[in-house]
Amino acid sequence: MEPLQITEEIQNWMHKAFQMAQDALNNGEVPVGCLMVYGNQVVGKGRNEVNETKNATQHAEMVAIDQVLDWCEMNSKKSTDVFENIVLYVTVEPCIMCAGALRLLKIPLVVYGCRNERFGGCGSVLNVSGDDIPDTGTKFKCIGGYQAEKAIELLKTFYKQENPNAPKSKVRKKE
Repeated sequence: MEPLQITEEIQNWMHKAFQMAQDALNNGEVPVGCLMVYGNQVVGKGRNEVNETKNATQHAEMVAIDQVLDWCEMNSKKSTDVFENIVLYVTVEPCIMCAGALRLLKIPLVVYGCRNERFGGCGSVLNVSGDDIPDTGTKFKCIGGYQAEKAIELLKTFYKQENPNAPKSKVRKKE
């Protein structure tokens, strides 16, 4: 992971990603939000939708990827060309699954807020973004640490509350 050089552009896009994360939190989801920016235009955005869709793959990045594919189709763009020129701005380090997808799509740059110490795919757990892994796409650059404390606070807020979508056996007992 490279140190973060904060620019006005990063501030702008990450502010919007944090709005998506807040929206996720407001809707009972793990507060992760992201934007996929191509040519200074948001072509995909997402927030976690795992609980509301009951689909464990609906992480913010995967939702945004689907939107990029739709955008490419509507704008007669070749998705491979678009993905190879996208910057992903996301509030939390992509998990291993999402990092794998980003690598396969050849997304060159990810800017994120806080590290994901449990599932991180950009070096916190596995370095999917930078390791030599045969036949798995292209390595990508990760720049982390933008408002990490803010991202952590959003996560803490989510995990302090009871998840109404959790199976009864997993619901924490309030003492």
